[in-house]
Amino acid sequence: VQLVESGGGLVQAGGSLRLSCAASGTFSINIMGWYRQAPGKQRELVAGILSTGMTTYADSVKGRFTISMDNALNLMYLQMNNLKPEDTAVYYCNAITTRSQSYWGQGTQVTVSS
Repeated sequence: VQLVESGGGLVQAGGSLRLSCAASGTFSINIMGWYRQAPGKQRELVAGILSTGMTTYADSVKGRFTISMDNALNLMYLQMNNLKPEDTAVYYCNAITTRSQSYWGQGTQVTVSS
């Protein structure tokens, strides 16, 4: 499985960005998610989505971020609204297959200025 993120960038506080993750390869994905890692901090789960469509969010992004998936196109999105400076991080796409194999994208930088 190869994962490629896109859509990061620099935005002012209160602004919006949409991240995309394109998955390719021979696979059967069970779970996909977005993680982020800020400088000096551990990587944390931002949002996850099961193949059933069930979603989960970190408390810090609930009500502001929305995760979605287009199964036909093997694309996953993270719509981020009302961004805050503390959302600044490298955002990574993750996929876990039905065989419990975990794959990561290369990451995309999101910077929110105050």
